[in-house]
Amino acid sequence: MYNNRRIRCSHRSLYFLCAASVVYLASCSSAVRFTSSTSGPESPPTYSPPGPAGHPLLTIVGVASYYSEGFNGNLTASGQVFNKDALTAANREFPFGTILRVTNLSNGKSVEVVVNDRGPVDKSRIIDLSEAAGRDIGMIQSGIARVRIQVLKWGPSNTDEQTGK
Repeated sequence: MYNNRRIRCSHRSLYFLCAASVVYLASCSSAVRFTSSTSGPESPPTYSPPGPAGHPLLTIVGVASYYSEGFNGNLTASGQVFNKDALTAANREFPFGTILRVTNLSNGKSVEVVVNDRGPVDKSRIIDLSEAAGRDIGMIQSGIARVRIQVLKWGPSNTDEQTGK
């Protein structure tokens, strides 16, 4: 009888350990920035060289996503508070303060945003937009959109930010 009881405790302990592990691993995972029923392989971003004066400094084409409620009020990588209603964006490479024009290629709608965060986490995407920016270009329903990003003005480089120049 003692052995059967021990086995039941062992199964209970194993169940608890598994449940605790799932909760722990879920808390360590990357945050989902949006919900979409559309998923699948996307083509990598394409790049074009800078144009003459008065034209965009750089143009990139790729997939955008947006982030919203779950991040509202949190600090961004730049130290600013994320506001889902501001026209901001997250990009892995552009300096903070870079001004971009983002155009949804399926409907031609554009918005200008300022880079103030790092992301997106999903490597197949080139930019995460705030909810307001996503709404302005008509991508809230789909969650993602194929976009053209044009750099209008570079933000200060990391070296400039550190030296104060």
